[in-house]
Amino acid sequence: MISKKLLAVTAHNMRAILCIGETLDQRQAGETIDIVTTQLDSALKGLAKGVIENLAIAYEPVWAIGTGLNANPEQVREVHNRIRIHLQSGFGVSSGSAVRLLYGGSVKPENAVDLAQLDEVNGFLVGGASLQAESFLAIAHAFNES
Repeated sequence: MISKKLLAVTAHNMRAILCIGETLDQRQAGETIDIVTTQLDSALKGLAKGVIENLAIAYEPVWAIGTGLNANPEQVREVHNRIRIHLQSGFGVSSGSAVRLLYGGSVKPENAVDLAQLDEVNGFLVGGASLQAESFLAIAHAFNES
């Protein structure tokens, strides 16, 4: 279903954000990389190399959304690295490198600067913190501080 939606969106020259991530049980079982790469394969099935360059992929660990738990920078770095390698392997280095990788698991002013400093993070997908201007501005400025 996600693949069909991405095909429809990209056919109309629109940009899409594909969200992927694992549950806490899957993380604790050491299945994170298998889960996110399986999600990528399923969602990107049938997309052409040039089309994925217009996508953004947000790693949103389900266990970190609205729970108060956060992925630490090393966890984010590992998953983003593996996503990038997987994209480059499947779509070529140029196309795979052009995809923006976002982080979206409970981004807050308290963790935004550390996450923004990661070369592997090209932006954030901000949820609840975007509802408060002061919080959102602090997050937006995190990339200026990194």
